[in-house]
Amino acid sequence: MYDLLVIGAGPGGYVAAIRAAQLGLKVGVVEKEKALGGTCLRVGCIPSKALLETTERIYEVKKGLLGAKVEGLGLDLPALLAHKDKVVQANTQGIEFLFKKNGVARHQGTARFLSDRKVLVEETGEELTARYILIATGSAPLIPPWAQVDYERVVTSTEALSFPEVPGRLIVVGGGVIGLELGVVWHRLGAEVTILEYMDRILPTMDAELSRAAERVFKKEGLTIRTGVRVTAVVPGAKGARVELEGGEVLEADRVLLAVGRRPYTEGLGLENAGLSTDERGRIPVDEHLRTRIPHIYAIGDVVRGPMLAHKASEEGIAAVEHMAKGFGHVDYQAIPSVVYTHPEVAGVGYTEEELKEKGIPYKVGKFPYSASGRARAMGETEGFIKVLAHAKTDRILGVHGIGARVGDVLAEAALAIFFKASAEDLGRAPHAHPSLSEVLKEAALAAWEKPIHL
Repeated sequence: MYDLLVIGAGPGGYVAAIRAAQLGLKVGVVEKEKALGGTCLRVGCIPSKALLETTERIYEVKKGLLGAKVEGLGLDLPALLAHKDKVVQANTQGIEFLFKKNGVARHQGTARFLSDRKVLVEETGEELTARYILIATGSAPLIPPWAQVDYERVVTSTEALSFPEVPGRLIVVGGGVIGLELGVVWHRLGAEVTILEYMDRILPTMDAELSRAAERVFKKEGLTIRTGVRVTAVVPGAKGARVELEGGEVLEADRVLLAVGRRPYTEGLGLENAGLSTDERGRIPVDEHLRTRIPHIYAIGDVVRGPMLAHKASEEGIAAVEHMAKGFGHVDYQAIPSVVYTHPEVAGVGYTEEELKEKGIPYKVGKFPYSASGRARAMGETEGFIKVLAHAKTDRILGVHGIGARVGDVLAEAALAIFFKASAEDLGRAPHAHPSLSEVLKEAALAAWEKPIHL
């Protein structure tokens, strides 16, 4: 009998398990994959960032380093992919160590509810019971009915991490975070990449000004981006794939990546045996404490409402187990940042301008360009800007959005400012190291409050 049984060992589940053990609970985890860490660590965030970081360096050399000439550059794709796999292995083994350190019991296999307190591990036949159960089964790539996926010529994000060769032509269906990041990786390695997006702009969930700026940058780097495009069919062939568009246009490519979103993963879980069901989008309904309609069963991450982000799942996992153990737990969803790890990076936290307009919240805008930053100039990274949105009357920071070198790291401070309900003046008056990229955020905050110094 466990105090807590966690189903799924992704960034939500494994973090929740460790935190629960720290709080003195007896914890068990059921995970079907041999390697811990879920989609994020195995075939998502971590391997894609390993490829993004290394290909960024390759791309910089190709373009020409400032003050240096490089000759005889060649690509060793197997070595690049081996590095990616080594990074993944180190991270998953790290979670194994943390489970042992914190006394978390691991059960490998597929979990299925037998009742609201009992779970069967299908492969081993073990029947596990617990006072609390946490569902953290994550998500899977969404495959639309008009697409034929053979996982070789027409692929999901998982297969796109390990192409055996650089495709001559790659079509990416979907201009969201996953599609852009993987499209950029293979473009840097030499592929001719076309992004097809159904909405009128790429990154449609992000601040519109940011999306437009990102599209200009990516086009300038050589990606073909088409928005407002409706795909009607994707068909694999012997040596390539065909993409059919509304209106009769047909595109040919060596490979096609489907990146149109992800769906909550609950297949085979037997939710009905626990008295649970999903909503019209396949999500498990929860209250503000992450509890389902059965009070001792909680759910977090990609199987519940909100953005499908690894760090969102982790925060929810901690909040859920703290509510179990202490009676309180909270997640500030406005302070959860979103980052696109391309180059330049694109990031945002808090409200977008569109959301503020829709809600009728009065706001003011402060912007500061990378081109006016001494550190950015020294780095040769003058592309981009940071924008601070503050309440027009109270000066409280409502949202911060940016595009530029390492802007995802810079915006961590913005997330903290929103978390602690800081004003633009607070952020603008706080000392920042010189010369640093964080000064771009400081100056943008000063611009929102009153006036920047260096513009």
